[in-house]
Amino acid sequence: MTDQTLWPLPQAEHLEIAYLSHLFNNMSECYKLFWFQAIVNLVSRNQDKITYEDLINEMIADAWYMVAEYRLNLGPADTLEALVHYIYRLSGLKSSEKKDTILDYLKTCDDSELKKKKRTLTLNVPYRLQAPFMKAVKGKEWNVSEKRLAEKINCEQHLIYYFLEISGMKSVIGVTAKWKEYITENQAILRGWIQYNMVAYLQRRNPSVPGIINKLYPPQERKLEKVKKYWKSIVQIVPVRDIYEDKLLDVSEISIDHFVPWSYVAHDELWNLNPTTKSANSSKSNLLPEWQLYFPKLCTIEYQSYQAIWKYENIQKEFESCRKEHINNKDVMRQLYRKGLSKMEFSDHLEQVVFPVYQSAQSMGFREWVYEK
Repeated sequence: MTDQTLWPLPQAEHLEIAYLSHLFNNMSECYKLFWFQAIVNLVSRNQDKITYEDLINEMIADAWYMVAEYRLNLGPADTLEALVHYIYRLSGLKSSEKKDTILDYLKTCDDSELKKKKRTLTLNVPYRLQAPFMKAVKGKEWNVSEKRLAEKINCEQHLIYYFLEISGMKSVIGVTAKWKEYITENQAILRGWIQYNMVAYLQRRNPSVPGIINKLYPPQERKLEKVKKYWKSIVQIVPVRDIYEDKLLDVSEISIDHFVPWSYVAHDELWNLNPTTKSANSSKSNLLPEWQLYFPKLCTIEYQSYQAIWKYENIQKEFESCRKEHINNKDVMRQLYRKGLSKMEFSDHLEQVVFPVYQSAQSMGFREWVYEK
């Protein structure tokens, strides 16, 4: 449960902010979070009369990265999650597609099954979101037709929005002038509050998944310059073979790969980063390298880099610069980078670090991959 003492919302005269702060109490599913986030998004774009169609499209686009790219579980038999998977298969859109492109597709797609699945999402959340504000609707009074329920809710006072029309996906809600002003003025705080609740919810649904906070939105550009410089310093001295194409790496074409995809680990720890070619990295995308084929090769080049750290002063210097940002676990630092490890010891320790993460990514639906030219 989240209350206002944990995330204080700005007060406003004549608005029931205490009720607002309880919108997300006792959630068993994620729909309220995405529905209210869609309202905040659209009101912030100066819309106050909004169709169900526009709100559901916004919800799908907001959930896209979480589901298509990061494979997050949104809830038990979650309809929104299933809908994103359906559109991903139907559309040919990338898992990392831009939000505007997703919205454009949703507005023009005429698929009958998609329309049916969208409609399912509107059967409860438009009415139940504002339950904390309501006094008259209780128990079995929720179990009536949408039109009758909307009429009953419209008799309530102090609501964020009212129902202007009930007509399937063309149904329209109207956000009141005072709530529109409040949302517009406090949109940054409200988005932070939604994000706080979203992270708490998703952590419960995805207890073994790392970096939930980094998986709500498309990733920012990752800064791997120091890692690339470190590996270039090695390749200039030691012959290093790419683990996917099995050819000697050249300084001019090095690309840094996340062995277990970034879209699962959501970090840039050195133990999960290896040099490869740009073509192999592009081909691999966010798939898992086949373990039996590629992990032994990973051990070989990682042990080469480990040996080079202790043999060449300039490489040790690049490593020290790199580790300040890319090794954040003291146990990993001690296991993998202390002096005097044999290749077998190093490989065993690397497997102890990487394999549990690899298995967890597999369980979340990340598919195995083998490089093909």
